[in-house]
Amino acid sequence: MITYLDEAPHDVGAREALLDRAFGPARFLKSSERIRAGRLPAEGLSLIAKDGERLVGTVRLWHVAAGHTGREGLLLGPLAVAADQQGTGVGGALMRLALARAKALGHGAVLLVGDAPYYGRFGFTAERTAGLAMPGPYERHRFLAVELRPGALLGAEGVLRPTGPRLPVDVPALEAAA
Repeated sequence: MITYLDEAPHDVGAREALLDRAFGPARFLKSSERIRAGRLPAEGLSLIAKDGERLVGTVRLWHVAAGHTGREGLLLGPLAVAADQQGTGVGGALMRLALARAKALGHGAVLLVGDAPYYGRFGFTAERTAGLAMPGPYERHRFLAVELRPGALLGAEGVLRPTGPRLPVDVPALEAAA
């Protein structure tokens, strides 16, 4: 049976191993990683899926601001599901939980770089990111957003930048990420 939980410090090693298997070392070269690097995820928005004691899914959201307009939002990612659980609804359940929790916490919008056919079913479109850009290379048609509050991204322009709390300098990233 799959359970959905808040990520805890003891989950970090399993989470990183899942991300390594899902994306490999190239995940650290993505534009989204430039935003996440050195930052803590948004409070209450680091979620995992477990099959018994085994971590089989993960998603996190990160505080961002939209360029010079300063419109605040969240950057989602990465979303990953263990290979043997793909197609079972784990990813969709994590997405719905993350979006519902973000909305309940008062956040106005969520952005991501991902597959439009997959994320479109959750309301993500490229229309909301027309005036925005990622810091570094990315595929424009994969830069998507959903508004949790109508008009949250209205007039948003510029390059996304991180705004969330920084990792403490004396704490290794893997330990502090939870």
